[in-house]
Amino acid sequence: MSPKEAASAIFPGESFERRELDLTPAEISKIKSGSGETVREAKVTVWISPKKNVVFIDQVLGKHEFITYAVGVDPSGKVAGVEILEYRESYGQAVRGAAWRSQFLKMTTASPFRIGTDIKVISGATLSSCHVVTGVKRMLHTFEVAHARI
Repeated sequence: MSPKEAASAIFPGESFERRELDLTPAEISKIKSGSGETVREAKVTVWISPKKNVVFIDQVLGKHEFITYAVGVDPSGKVAGVEILEYRESYGQAVRGAAWRSQFLKMTTASPFRIGTDIKVISGATLSSCHVVTGVKRMLHTFEVAHARI
């Protein structure tokens, strides 16, 4: 799935413009503080619709390989959808499943994101599912910190 296809899947019928968002050191610090996760890249790829719906394209490490995923966030800061664009591991593909990804719907930075309680972990894809969870949380905090510039 391409980033544009992911944006269309999360927000059907909308058009999107691709942008690169350069995070400032202060924004990176706020994202790390809020999410508890390290920001690996200061440049974030976002797709933005005229309605200000945003789709972030990001990567997290599975067990050995990177997982490329998209997180759609509506203007109020709620997750509208998560799509897996590229899964490179030889096992654990269940994170691509719609039922597992739907657990993120309507989550915000205020959501607890407790792995095993709020978000079910996939047996056989424990690391992949945990890392996607922390990535989604980080992208929500990225939205919260930088949405005025988006």
